[in-house]
Amino acid sequence: MFNSLKFKVILFGFIFTFFSSFGQSYFLGLFNSSIRDTLSITHGQFGTIYASATLCSSLLLIWVGKKIDDVNIFKFAFFVIVLLSFACFFFSKISSVLLLFIAIFLMRFSGQGLMSHTASTTISRYFTKTRGKALSISWFGLSSAEFIMPVLMVYLLTIISWQNLWVIFSIIVLIFLPIVSFSLIKNLNLNSRESQDENIKDEEIKQWKRIEVIKDYRFYIISLNMLAMPWIFTGFAVFQSFVQTSKGWGPYTIAQSFMSYSIFSVLTLFLSGYLIDKFTSRKLLIFMNIPLLLSAIALFFFDTPIIAFIFLGLVGISNGFANILGSSTWAELYGVKYIGSIKALTTALMVFATAFGTALYGFLIDIGFTIEEIVAVSGSYISISLILLFSIRKKLNPIYI
Repeated sequence: MFNSLKFKVILFGFIFTFFSSFGQSYFLGLFNSSIRDTLSITHGQFGTIYASATLCSSLLLIWVGKKIDDVNIFKFAFFVIVLLSFACFFFSKISSVLLLFIAIFLMRFSGQGLMSHTASTTISRYFTKTRGKALSISWFGLSSAEFIMPVLMVYLLTIISWQNLWVIFSIIVLIFLPIVSFSLIKNLNLNSRESQDENIKDEEIKQWKRIEVIKDYRFYIISLNMLAMPWIFTGFAVFQSFVQTSKGWGPYTIAQSFMSYSIFSVLTLFLSGYLIDKFTSRKLLIFMNIPLLLSAIALFFFDTPIIAFIFLGLVGISNGFANILGSSTWAELYGVKYIGSIKALTTALMVFATAFGTALYGFLIDIGFTIEEIVAVSGSYISISLILLFSIRKKLNPIYI
């Protein structure tokens, strides 16, 4: 199915999405308690700092992420690697609220933002006919990390200080990722595609510029649905200790249940890759957040520890769809010529949504909301965005020229 160059591009995407974990909320949330204990701050204060830093990173991402349309992909990737390594090292030096803000800003910008943006943009631009399968394999990198990292980090934190762990992360990034990038994408350029015969259909699609996209009402309705997973799951991930305490679960329950999340994410990734190539992203979009809605209902009504596995399993299904649809949908609707610019905007919105989710969850926790009441707010948002998407489902087609 994939020749040598295709395999290299996919492997590059896989590795970059894996290492984007260092800036992902589920990973940073694992250090929430350690950081709050070090700085003596509350859930709400941590959430406000996290959200503010994330918001700033999303605004910068709109400008920096656009540059991937203008420079050699290897050079752009190398810049991201150096920045991520520095961010990890800086994170180990947190000793005040100000340094926490800067550290989270750097991690969110370089890790969740630029690492995932570089991977998904490269895959979306290069692949056409098999874009769904390529993206599914690429995003398997993040799912693999989500399966391995939570339990591994919980264990490592018992034998290594959290500060020293981040120094180790910095060294690994700086040594390993440049070698990977040089080996896999050194000769890849902005015009590299699967093949001309497979790309004919893409060339007939109108190539939308970002300024045109933001004038298209469909963009906002789709985005409402795309952003449900980032803000809801981020709130859960960052404040997982609050959820765990509220539900009366053991200290390892959520860390272990992330395996359920990862397994279902992976299964859905591969299934959705096949379905996208067969039916298109536009037709699958309406189904993306239905499991997420069911997960909210499950968490609202039940308290037993097994619900953690069911909840995160359902979230994993929506996540598997969202990871691929979040890249392929924009390429299908708006073409790939300016996909870096468009993806910079949508990635920034996604990062902004995570800031919103963190701030909202932290605020609601501090004013006394129970986890059930927070879940009710989340479920209402999902329902409204689904209704809006359903109303325009027949209008989700590209413009051909």
